[in-house]
Amino acid sequence: MRKLIISAAFFALTLTSYAQSLGYQELALLFSEDDANTTARATAMGGAFGALGGDISVMNINPAGLALYNNSSFSGSFNSRNTAIASNYYGRSINTENQFFNFSQAGAVLVFKNAYKSDWSAFVLGLNFRITKDFTNSFSASGNSGIATFTEYPLDENDAPLNYNEAQEQGFNTNYTGEKSEINIAFSSIHKEKLYVGVSLNFYDLNFSQQSNLIEFNDDIDGNELDASLYQENQTTGGGFSLNAGFIYKAHKNFRFGLSYQTPTLFTELLEETNIVDNDGFMGDTEIIVSNTPTIYDNTAGGYFPSQRFIYRLKTPSKLTASAAFIFGKRGLLSIDYSNKKYQNIKLSNANFLDENQFFQNELRNTHAWNIGSEWRFSNVTIRGGYRFEQAPLAMALATDNLEGYSLGGGYNFGKFKLDFAYSNNNRTSFYNAYAQFPSVNSIELQADNRIFTTTLTISL
Repeated sequence: MRKLIISAAFFALTLTSYAQSLGYQELALLFSEDDANTTARATAMGGAFGALGGDISVMNINPAGLALYNNSSFSGSFNSRNTAIASNYYGRSINTENQFFNFSQAGAVLVFKNAYKSDWSAFVLGLNFRITKDFTNSFSASGNSGIATFTEYPLDENDAPLNYNEAQEQGFNTNYTGEKSEINIAFSSIHKEKLYVGVSLNFYDLNFSQQSNLIEFNDDIDGNELDASLYQENQTTGGGFSLNAGFIYKAHKNFRFGLSYQTPTLFTELLEETNIVDNDGFMGDTEIIVSNTPTIYDNTAGGYFPSQRFIYRLKTPSKLTASAAFIFGKRGLLSIDYSNKKYQNIKLSNANFLDENQFFQNELRNTHAWNIGSEWRFSNVTIRGGYRFEQAPLAMALATDNLEGYSLGGGYNFGKFKLDFAYSNNNRTSFYNAYAQFPSVNSIELQADNRIFTTTLTISL
């Protein structure tokens, strides 16, 4: 069933044979993801900050939490990500492991105490930069489906062209680069020391590219060999906007709850540049070699590299988050967030995206997510732990396709500045269809394991 569903992915402008790069519906899902890159404190606690506040990460969860800051401060975070991807294609496994580093977050919070007697006792302004989604990754796969897709040599001069329909081996590798980042501008205030309200304006910058190469080795009935490779690349850039709003209510000194809503992100102009266009009957740069002739077929010979540019629009899912926090004096706390993300509301526009938009409505689900975290203080030392769970958006997804992760960390308060550390691990399975135009060819099964170390420095201003 997973194969049948993903085969419904149609390329709005580039539907044809030999198209193995991500289609628009897969890109829409990818661009809707959030890596939850936050401060080390929030990471260690599983991102459960919807009712807590006092950390700059709340700008992306519930901006009302900014009003829980007592003093102005600056924070910056650095993380190191190790990603191991295991592929399985017709019984053959390949492991790919990469290490990535980035400056994942930097921001400041300014606290303004009300000098006049008023029910609104403080006003807080926040500004933050964050890498929302780091696309950088790669994997390889190899195996034999038994189905040859490159069966002819374009320069064959025989009266009856040879048919290389005996599949011997298939290989595929892809490389992703780029990121989706955001700048948040947030405002929060306190009413009667009970009600915290906040709003955040979020501006996104997206830069994504994919380079993929598919290789086939096939024979004919006489043992003549054909070696074919198809290279495809595409790059997507653009900007978007969303809004967060929420509140936190302190029902008791030991208990508070919150609610927040994030609007869909509107990418009003995504520019795609790609070589996935018809070039002598092939969708991409193609080279074919056969054993019975020294001439190499190359559809880019003479420097001919056709490409196309296409502009489209994307609306990503909205998200509703309900939160609760239990405060145990100055010693510790327990926090829980529940989120619902409306993947069925994803929408592509500015072209004929009827099939993709029907896929979003019919084959995706609105997902549930849980974030749980705890923190305990011992003088200047703090220890933390957390759990994170998020459903996969595909309605027919396996249980292993859901994202599940654990985290732990700690910190030390030096007075004017704090240093926090976090380790998080999450894993999930997925699949990649390199032969979307051939329903009888299985998808590549993938198992991804992410291990992330985060360090945050916070300075009181």
